[in-house]
Amino acid sequence: MEIRAAVVSSFDKPPRYEPFDLPAPSDEDQALVDVLAVGLHPRVRTGASGSHYTSTGKLPMVPGVDGVGRGEDGRLLYFVADDDVVGPMATRTVIDRRRSVPLPDDADVVKIAAAMNPAMSSWVALRRRVPIETGQSVLILGATGNAGQMAVQVAKRLGAGRVVGAGRDRARLAALPGIGADATVALTDDADATAAALAAAAAAEVDLVLDYLWGRPAGDAIMALLRARADRGRALNWIQIGAVAGPTIELPSVALRSANLRLQGNGQGAVSTRTYLEELPALVEEIESGGLAVTARPVPLAEVETAWTAPEAPGVRTVLVP
Repeated sequence: MEIRAAVVSSFDKPPRYEPFDLPAPSDEDQALVDVLAVGLHPRVRTGASGSHYTSTGKLPMVPGVDGVGRGEDGRLLYFVADDDVVGPMATRTVIDRRRSVPLPDDADVVKIAAAMNPAMSSWVALRRRVPIETGQSVLILGATGNAGQMAVQVAKRLGAGRVVGAGRDRARLAALPGIGADATVALTDDADATAAALAAAAAAEVDLVLDYLWGRPAGDAIMALLRARADRGRALNWIQIGAVAGPTIELPSVALRSANLRLQGNGQGAVSTRTYLEELPALVEEIESGGLAVTARPVPLAEVETAWTAPEAPGVRTVLVP
């Protein structure tokens, strides 16, 4: 079946809108859907560049990790793309029914497509990876990114007593109290200044850290928090989610011997597909009810090449629509 899609033919060039041959569903678990909205998430970009750790290196490919579509029965649904089938950034795609959940007939498909991916990382981290207890405090490292901003909201919705947001963009930091942050920390390249700022915001006493940065900022922050912590025997759960600041950190071994630091990741592989899928209905309901705010910018799929290279507006997620 010939469709129109955002086709990646080279990992160093943006996708182009062109014809693509879509394979038919191969078994009863697969279904053909008309795609209504697909978020242009950072995870989509890394997949299309071949740099994500799940990349197979095969080209051509159609990118996308999730989307909203309409089945042949006319029902709306949100779906997570299967790594083994054509991506959803197309007019039509094939989905695995088991990786989808139904949506209300009046669902805002653009909002759902924009919010599910950035919200999922913190939602699963705080509900499944290290379930948050009511009243616990959370530090969001990288809170000025779209996923980080969503994490501030998610932490509050799930019962955090105190949320500290840390990031470099001072304008976006200033907006965090309006969505639930109790304190903010401006990160710099100065390790001593970072340590002082974290101490001033009482970040050293948090129970959980959601880390979207990694790299040097994470290494500096870990040591700063442990040095300032009143009781190093109290658990500090560090959940590594993104690596915007770099793929590696330099961490002295004493960090793991001198404190109750629990370091773990949250992502594909660290969390099973089944676990992610089990959380979809509750997260959809949270977004639909307005519990999590998101700003989306719909762009025609035919303009994918331009949208791909256009700078993202702060706090806005681009969503491709037919």
